[in-house]
Amino acid sequence: MKPVLALVGRPNVGKSTLFNRLTKSRDAIVADFAGLTRDRHYGNSKQGKHEFIVIDTGGFEPDAASGIFKEMAKQTRQAVAEADVVIFVVDAREGISAQDHEIAKYLRRLGKPCVLAANKSEGMLAGAQLVEFFELGFGPVHPVSAAHGQGIHALVELALAPLHLKELEDEEPQDPSVIKLAVAGRPNVGKSTLINTWLGEERLVAFDLPGTTRDAISVPFERNGQKFELVDTAGLRRRGKVFEAIEKFSVVKTLQAIESSNVVLLLIDATQGVTDQDAHIAGYILENGRAVVLAVNKWDAVDDYQRELVKRSIETRLPFLKFATMHLISATKRQGLGPLWASIAQAYKAANCKMTTPVLTRLLLEAVQFQSPKRGGMFRPKLRYAHQGGMNPPVIVIHGNSLEHVTDAYKRFLEGRFRKEFDLVGTPMRIEFKTSSNPYADK
Repeated sequence: MKPVLALVGRPNVGKSTLFNRLTKSRDAIVADFAGLTRDRHYGNSKQGKHEFIVIDTGGFEPDAASGIFKEMAKQTRQAVAEADVVIFVVDAREGISAQDHEIAKYLRRLGKPCVLAANKSEGMLAGAQLVEFFELGFGPVHPVSAAHGQGIHALVELALAPLHLKELEDEEPQDPSVIKLAVAGRPNVGKSTLINTWLGEERLVAFDLPGTTRDAISVPFERNGQKFELVDTAGLRRRGKVFEAIEKFSVVKTLQAIESSNVVLLLIDATQGVTDQDAHIAGYILENGRAVVLAVNKWDAVDDYQRELVKRSIETRLPFLKFATMHLISATKRQGLGPLWASIAQAYKAANCKMTTPVLTRLLLEAVQFQSPKRGGMFRPKLRYAHQGGMNPPVIVIHGNSLEHVTDAYKRFLEGRFRKEFDLVGTPMRIEFKTSSNPYADK
């Protein structure tokens, strides 16, 4: 699983700028005033061969007693609890403050690996001007400039060093005969109840309280000769009184379970409809290219009017999951559970479908003959041949000329033709275009 780095520090030290630099995005809003970031923000990052998750947090005030700052502190504590390594960000230009000391005291008490990063240190001497930060008790101070990209590579190397990632890469690969099925969804949607129903025993604690499950639980299961590994995505295992009042649902655990799975069963609560959190999880499943089956739980607990609202909310808020099969179920009453397995098997088969080059090329030429792509400028895109570029999810690589002018609408048209031919139900599909260069362009 990907390691997790949390960015922690007082307000306006540049945590969001560093987050954007690490994730190569502009997902975190940046402005020159304190308190802009409030919730914790997750992003994917990669350096060399190593991929990791970064968590951006708001300004941390460990002793905040009330108001928005207390809620921001809860979010930061949750991020620290989820992280493998904490990057403690301080302001090199303003120097050390009393709030930095409070944060350092909190982090030292947890005993989690911590790297001290002095941001905004562009143009400063690393020696004399940063020596005061040694009194925080985290060893060497690493000068960085998130705005200018200075020292970022070395900072990440230093943060990942305690995790011994080379040893993780040498682990035995997963048994290909075992389908890893992650059950994902919001807290209290019925994930543990569904797995218990499948197993026929109270293997997981199920209770009518959000966040009952506090870790990602893996359970082996066999059905009709097919071996599965069921993963109940869940929250944080509480470690002491510090986390008593913290939100138990751990986003990191869900993200890691989705990344390592073959198929994801996305569970939605019929009594609440599709929420923002459902849409975020669905988007992450699509981003990672995982096969997915959609199940609406607690269907027996809603009336006809609510059922219609749920169906409409799925159509409007999850239109990007049209390729997924939807099931209406009740985990407690064991209704609609049988057809789920057929859809899971179908999604797994589609995600690992092998497509030969002659068949793909024939389908491509037939599609072009049926409907040619629109002309882009002086040239019309010419699609010559196609081949498979990967599985889980299926990737189709199309070669030709002037393919940069192929529109999104035509790309969807091609995807529909390929899906129909190979019965790609339940899996996302990616189409890549590779344009041939003109050897006489410079002559």
